[in-house]
Amino acid sequence: MTAEQVLKQLKALGTEKMRAQNRKHGAGENQFGVRLGDIKALAKKIKSNHNLAMALWKTKNIDARLLAVLLVDPKSVSASEMDRMVRSETFVQVADWLSAYVLKLHADKEKLRQKWMGADDRMAARAGWSLTAARVVKSPDGLDLTALLDRIESEMGTAAPVVQWTMNCCLAEIGIHFPKHRKRAIAIGEALGIFRDYPCSKGCTSPFAPIWIDEMVRRQG
Repeated sequence: MTAEQVLKQLKALGTEKMRAQNRKHGAGENQFGVRLGDIKALAKKIKSNHNLAMALWKTKNIDARLLAVLLVDPKSVSASEMDRMVRSETFVQVADWLSAYVLKLHADKEKLRQKWMGADDRMAARAGWSLTAARVVKSPDGLDLTALLDRIESEMGTAAPVVQWTMNCCLAEIGIHFPKHRKRAIAIGEALGIFRDYPCSKGCTSPFAPIWIDEMVRRQG
């Protein structure tokens, strides 16, 4: 299957309702508006295909990039290619899929994490903080949690919104998993007030760090 054939299939699956929803969340016009479930179904049908994935990524089409993320082989992406891919995307849904399905499996993710933590590029910084939040939960040895809290306290208030989201995740994970730092993490969240008024559906936990931390700790019993 060629990239052109895949693009035709994606175009046929697109809807104006989904395009409007994507635009509401910051997408441009290079999209077909395909539902995420339909993209996953198509990926399951095609199966892993690295060359096709990279050809789809180059189109910069949102739906093609989402599909590419599901088809790509993380082992075949160099560190420099991974860096370019992260920096080239501006739509959060694509960036988050790239992080979840490719970046977190990448052999050089720690080297990239350290590089991106000081990046001026907002999507690279977002990815860096996302990887750091994951390390806080899964492999915190070697992380200076006090220094991370210092950075969050001084930088999150003026960070770009897309970076604030993953910085906030890191803040919450520190508070949830490390009782020693919980009081300070909650205090930082309260002082900054970021996501305090974030709209949440019934039954969902607020991303406001103090509420998020308290709720997750309560669930742990």
